[in-house]
Amino acid sequence: MKGLLDKLRAILRRDLLIAMRYRSGFLLGGGAAAAELAAFYFLSRAIGPAFRPQGLDYFSFLLVGTGFYTFMLMSIHAFLNIVQQAQQAGTLEVLMTSSTRASTLIILSAVSAFAGNAVQLLLYIGGGLFVSGVPARDLNIVSSLVVFLLSLLVAVAIGIFAATLQLTIQKGSAVVWLMGSGAWFMTGTLFPVTTLPPYLRDLSQWIPLTHSLNAMRMALLDGVSLWELRGEIGILTTFAGVLLPLSILLFSQALKRARLEGTLSSY
Repeated sequence: MKGLLDKLRAILRRDLLIAMRYRSGFLLGGGAAAAELAAFYFLSRAIGPAFRPQGLDYFSFLLVGTGFYTFMLMSIHAFLNIVQQAQQAGTLEVLMTSSTRASTLIILSAVSAFAGNAVQLLLYIGGGLFVSGVPARDLNIVSSLVVFLLSLLVAVAIGIFAATLQLTIQKGSAVVWLMGSGAWFMTGTLFPVTTLPPYLRDLSQWIPLTHSLNAMRMALLDGVSLWELRGEIGILTTFAGVLLPLSILLFSQALKRARLEGTLSSY
Protein backbone atom coordinates (compact mmCIF):
# COMPACT_ATOMS: atom_id res chain seq x y z
CA MET A 1 0.00 0.00 0.00
CA LYS A 2 2.82 2.42 0.88
CA GLY A 3 4.44 1.73 -2.49
CA LEU A 4 1.21 2.57 -4.32
CA LEU A 5 0.81 5.80 -2.36
CA ASP A 6 4.39 6.80 -3.19
CA LYS A 7 3.76 6.14 -6.89
CA LEU A 8 0.49 8.07 -6.76
CA ARG A 9 2.23 10.99 -5.07
CA ALA A 10 4.93 11.03 -7.76
CA ILE A 11 2.35 10.94 -10.57
CA LEU A 12 0.28 13.74 -9.00
CA ARG A 13 3.39 15.87 -8.55
CA ARG A 14 4.38 15.32 -12.18
CA ASP A 15 0.92 16.22 -13.48
CA LEU A 16 0.72 19.28 -11.23
CA LEU A 17 4.03 20.59 -12.60
CA ILE A 18 2.81 20.02 -16.16
CA ALA A 19 -0.49 21.78 -15.43
CA MET A 20 1.33 24.78 -13.96
CA ARG A 21 3.16 25.24 -17.25
CA TYR A 22 -0.12 25.49 -19.15
CA ARG A 23 -2.21 27.73 -16.90
CA SER A 24 -3.77 29.41 -19.91
CA GLY A 25 -5.60 26.16 -20.62
CA PHE A 26 -7.61 26.58 -17.41
CA LEU A 27 -8.62 30.11 -18.41
CA LEU A 28 -9.69 28.97 -21.87
CA GLY A 29 -11.63 26.05 -20.36
CA GLY A 30 -13.33 28.37 -17.88
CA GLY A 31 -14.30 30.79 -20.63
CA ALA A 32 -15.73 27.98 -22.75
CA ALA A 33 -17.74 26.65 -19.78
CA ALA A 34 -19.12 30.12 -19.05
CA ALA A 35 -20.17 30.57 -22.68
CA GLU A 36 -21.84 27.16 -22.64
CA LEU A 37 -23.74 27.99 -19.46
CA ALA A 38 -24.92 31.27 -20.96
CA ALA A 39 -26.10 29.50 -24.11
CA PHE A 40 -28.05 26.89 -22.14
CA TYR A 41 -29.53 29.53 -19.86
CA PHE A 42 -30.91 31.58 -22.73
CA LEU A 43 -32.02 28.41 -24.53
CA SER A 44 -34.06 27.41 -21.49
CA ARG A 45 -35.60 30.89 -21.34
CA ALA A 46 -36.49 30.71 -25.02
CA ILE A 47 -38.22 27.36 -24.53
CA GLY A 48 -40.10 28.71 -21.52
CA PRO A 49 -41.06 27.39 -18.08
CA ALA A 50 -43.81 25.10 -19.37
CA PHE A 51 -41.30 22.46 -20.45
CA ARG A 52 -40.37 20.55 -17.28
CA PRO A 53 -38.55 17.28 -18.10
CA GLN A 54 -38.65 14.89 -15.13
CA GLY A 55 -40.46 17.66 -13.20
CA LEU A 56 -37.38 19.92 -13.36
CA ASP A 57 -36.94 23.31 -14.93
CA TYR A 58 -35.14 22.87 -18.22
CA PHE A 59 -31.99 24.79 -17.26
CA SER A 60 -31.38 22.52 -14.25
CA PHE A 61 -32.01 19.49 -16.45
CA LEU A 62 -29.46 20.75 -19.00
CA LEU A 63 -26.97 21.81 -16.35
CA VAL A 64 -26.65 18.40 -14.70
CA GLY A 65 -26.97 16.50 -17.96
CA THR A 66 -24.28 18.36 -19.90
CA GLY A 67 -21.98 18.82 -16.89
CA PHE A 68 -22.01 15.19 -15.76
CA TYR A 69 -21.90 13.79 -19.29
CA THR A 70 -18.85 15.94 -20.07
CA PHE A 71 -17.20 14.74 -16.86
CA MET A 72 -17.77 11.11 -17.84
CA LEU A 73 -16.51 11.70 -21.39
CA MET A 74 -13.37 13.48 -20.20
CA SER A 75 -12.69 10.73 -17.65
CA ILE A 76 -12.96 8.10 -20.39
CA HIS A 77 -10.66 10.14 -22.61
CA ALA A 78 -8.05 10.36 -19.83
CA PHE A 79 -7.14 6.68 -20.24
CA LEU A 80 -6.85 6.95 -24.00
CA ASN A 81 -4.76 10.10 -23.66
CA ILE A 82 -2.32 8.39 -21.28
CA VAL A 83 -1.66 5.53 -23.72
CA GLN A 84 -1.47 7.78 -26.79
CA GLN A 85 0.98 10.21 -25.16
CA ALA A 86 3.19 7.36 -23.93
CA GLN A 87 3.17 5.81 -27.41
CA GLN A 88 4.10 9.10 -29.07
CA ALA A 89 6.86 9.77 -26.53
CA GLY A 90 8.17 6.21 -26.84
CA THR A 91 7.82 5.59 -23.08
CA LEU A 92 4.94 3.11 -23.07
CA GLU A 93 7.15 0.05 -23.25
CA VAL A 94 9.20 1.26 -20.29
CA LEU A 95 6.09 2.03 -18.23
CA MET A 96 4.41 -1.28 -18.98
CA THR A 97 7.48 -3.30 -17.98
CA SER A 98 7.64 -1.82 -14.46
CA SER A 99 6.91 -3.90 -11.37
CA THR A 100 3.47 -2.28 -10.99
CA ARG A 101 0.59 -4.05 -12.69
CA ALA A 102 -0.28 -2.34 -15.97
CA SER A 103 -3.95 -1.84 -15.04
CA THR A 104 -2.96 -0.32 -11.68
CA LEU A 105 -0.44 1.98 -13.33
CA ILE A 106 -2.88 3.32 -15.90
CA ILE A 107 -5.52 3.94 -13.22
CA LEU A 108 -3.01 5.77 -11.02
CA SER A 109 -1.95 7.87 -14.00
CA ALA A 110 -5.55 8.96 -14.55
CA VAL A 111 -6.19 10.05 -10.95
CA SER A 112 -5.07 13.63 -11.48
CA ALA A 113 -7.28 13.90 -14.58
CA PHE A 114 -10.23 12.63 -12.52
CA ALA A 115 -9.53 15.20 -9.82
CA GLY A 116 -9.32 18.05 -12.32
CA ASN A 117 -12.49 16.94 -14.08
CA ALA A 118 -14.33 16.68 -10.76
CA VAL A 119 -13.34 20.24 -9.83
CA GLN A 120 -14.56 21.49 -13.21
CA LEU A 121 -17.84 19.61 -12.71
CA LEU A 122 -18.41 21.21 -9.30
CA LEU A 123 -17.65 24.69 -10.63
CA TYR A 124 -19.84 24.18 -13.68
CA ILE A 125 -22.90 22.93 -11.82
CA GLY A 126 -22.41 25.14 -8.77
CA GLY A 127 -21.79 28.21 -10.90
CA GLY A 128 -24.79 27.50 -13.09
CA LEU A 129 -27.16 27.11 -10.16
CA PHE A 130 -25.78 30.21 -8.44
CA VAL A 131 -25.86 32.54 -11.44
CA SER A 132 -29.30 31.44 -12.60
CA GLY A 133 -30.78 31.44 -9.11
CA VAL A 134 -32.14 27.94 -9.61
CA PRO A 135 -32.09 26.19 -6.21
CA ALA A 136 -31.12 22.59 -5.62
CA ARG A 137 -34.25 21.84 -3.60
CA ASP A 138 -33.11 19.03 -1.37
CA LEU A 139 -29.55 18.06 -2.25
CA ASN A 140 -28.86 14.54 -1.01
CA ILE A 141 -25.09 14.40 -0.56
CA VAL A 142 -24.92 10.66 0.21
CA SER A 143 -26.98 9.67 -2.83
CA SER A 144 -25.00 12.05 -5.06
CA LEU A 145 -21.67 10.61 -3.88
CA VAL A 146 -22.79 7.01 -4.37
CA VAL A 147 -24.03 7.76 -7.91
CA PHE A 148 -20.83 9.69 -8.63
CA LEU A 149 -18.56 6.86 -7.49
CA LEU A 150 -20.48 4.15 -9.35
CA SER A 151 -20.53 6.29 -12.49
CA LEU A 152 -16.80 6.88 -12.11
CA LEU A 153 -16.19 3.12 -11.99
CA VAL A 154 -18.18 2.76 -15.22
CA ALA A 155 -16.12 5.55 -16.81
CA VAL A 156 -12.91 3.81 -15.70
CA ALA A 157 -14.10 0.57 -17.31
CA ILE A 158 -14.98 2.25 -20.62
CA GLY A 159 -11.72 4.23 -20.52
CA ILE A 160 -9.64 1.08 -20.05
CA PHE A 161 -11.54 -0.50 -22.93
CA ALA A 162 -10.65 2.52 -25.10
CA ALA A 163 -7.00 2.11 -24.07
CA THR A 164 -7.25 -1.58 -25.02
CA LEU A 165 -8.44 -0.69 -28.51
CA GLN A 166 -5.61 1.79 -28.81
CA LEU A 167 -3.10 -0.96 -28.00
CA THR A 168 -4.61 -3.49 -30.37
CA ILE A 169 -5.81 -1.57 -33.43
CA GLN A 170 -4.82 2.04 -32.63
CA LYS A 171 -8.51 3.05 -32.75
CA GLY A 172 -9.20 3.90 -29.12
CA SER A 173 -10.35 7.36 -30.14
CA ALA A 174 -13.33 5.71 -31.85
CA VAL A 175 -14.82 4.99 -28.40
CA VAL A 176 -14.53 8.63 -27.35
CA TRP A 177 -15.92 9.76 -30.70
CA LEU A 178 -18.87 7.39 -30.34
CA MET A 179 -19.62 8.66 -26.84
CA GLY A 180 -19.12 12.29 -27.81
CA SER A 181 -21.01 12.43 -31.08
CA GLY A 182 -23.34 9.44 -31.04
CA ALA A 183 -24.44 8.19 -27.64
CA TRP A 184 -25.13 11.58 -26.04
CA PHE A 185 -28.56 11.97 -27.62
CA MET A 186 -29.66 8.55 -26.32
CA THR A 187 -28.67 9.12 -22.71
CA GLY A 188 -30.93 12.04 -21.80
CA THR A 189 -28.21 14.69 -21.87
CA LEU A 190 -30.22 17.43 -23.55
CA PHE A 191 -33.74 15.98 -23.53
CA PRO A 192 -35.54 13.12 -21.74
CA VAL A 193 -35.11 9.63 -23.19
CA THR A 194 -38.90 9.29 -23.01
CA THR A 195 -39.11 11.45 -26.14
CA LEU A 196 -37.13 8.89 -28.17
CA PRO A 197 -38.82 6.30 -30.39
CA PRO A 198 -39.57 3.06 -28.47
CA TYR A 199 -36.70 1.06 -30.00
CA LEU A 200 -34.15 3.79 -29.18
CA ARG A 201 -35.64 4.19 -25.73
CA ASP A 202 -35.11 0.48 -25.07
CA LEU A 203 -31.57 0.67 -26.46
CA SER A 204 -30.75 3.65 -24.25
CA GLN A 205 -31.32 1.50 -21.16
CA TRP A 206 -28.27 -0.54 -22.14
CA ILE A 207 -26.05 2.55 -22.02
CA PRO A 208 -24.69 3.07 -18.47
CA LEU A 209 -24.59 6.85 -18.82
CA THR A 210 -28.37 6.95 -19.21
CA HIS A 211 -28.75 5.66 -15.66
CA SER A 212 -25.89 7.84 -14.36
CA LEU A 213 -27.53 11.06 -15.60
CA ASN A 214 -30.99 10.07 -14.41
CA ALA A 215 -29.78 9.07 -10.95
CA MET A 216 -27.58 12.15 -10.57
CA ARG A 217 -30.46 14.49 -11.41
CA MET A 218 -32.69 12.72 -8.89
CA ALA A 219 -30.04 12.84 -6.14
CA LEU A 220 -28.72 16.32 -6.83
CA LEU A 221 -31.89 18.24 -7.63
CA ASP A 222 -34.69 16.22 -6.02
CA GLY A 223 -32.88 14.93 -2.92
CA VAL A 224 -33.89 11.33 -3.61
CA SER A 225 -32.69 8.84 -0.99
CA LEU A 226 -30.55 5.78 -1.63
CA TRP A 227 -33.55 3.54 -1.08
CA GLU A 228 -35.58 5.40 -3.68
CA LEU A 229 -32.60 5.20 -6.05
CA ARG A 230 -32.09 1.48 -5.47
CA GLY A 231 -33.16 0.59 -9.00
CA GLU A 232 -30.68 2.89 -10.74
CA ILE A 233 -27.96 2.12 -8.19
CA GLY A 234 -28.47 -1.61 -8.76
CA ILE A 235 -28.13 -1.13 -12.52
CA LEU A 236 -24.99 0.99 -12.18
CA THR A 237 -23.49 -1.53 -9.74
CA THR A 238 -24.14 -4.32 -12.24
CA PHE A 239 -22.57 -2.37 -15.10
CA ALA A 240 -19.50 -1.54 -12.98
CA GLY A 241 -19.21 -5.09 -11.62
CA VAL A 242 -19.25 -6.59 -15.11
CA LEU A 243 -17.44 -3.98 -17.21
CA LEU A 244 -14.52 -3.15 -14.90
CA PRO A 245 -13.09 -6.69 -14.44
CA LEU A 246 -13.74 -7.44 -18.11
CA SER A 247 -11.95 -4.30 -19.32
CA ILE A 248 -8.95 -4.98 -17.05
CA LEU A 249 -8.76 -8.56 -18.35
CA LEU A 250 -8.93 -7.41 -21.99
CA PHE A 251 -6.31 -4.72 -21.36
CA SER A 252 -3.93 -7.22 -19.77
CA GLN A 253 -4.35 -9.62 -22.70
CA ALA A 254 -3.87 -6.83 -25.25
CA LEU A 255 -0.75 -5.66 -23.45
CA LYS A 256 0.68 -9.18 -23.38
CA ARG A 257 0.04 -9.59 -27.10
CA ALA A 258 1.53 -6.19 -27.94
CA ARG A 259 4.68 -7.09 -25.99
CA LEU A 260 5.05 -10.35 -27.89
CA GLU A 261 4.51 -8.67 -31.25
CA GLY A 262 6.63 -5.62 -30.41
CA THR A 263 3.84 -3.16 -31.19
CA LEU A 264 3.59 -1.31 -27.88
CA SER A 265 4.81 1.94 -29.38
CA SER A 266 2.73 1.72 -32.56
CA TYR A 267 0.16 4.50 -32.96
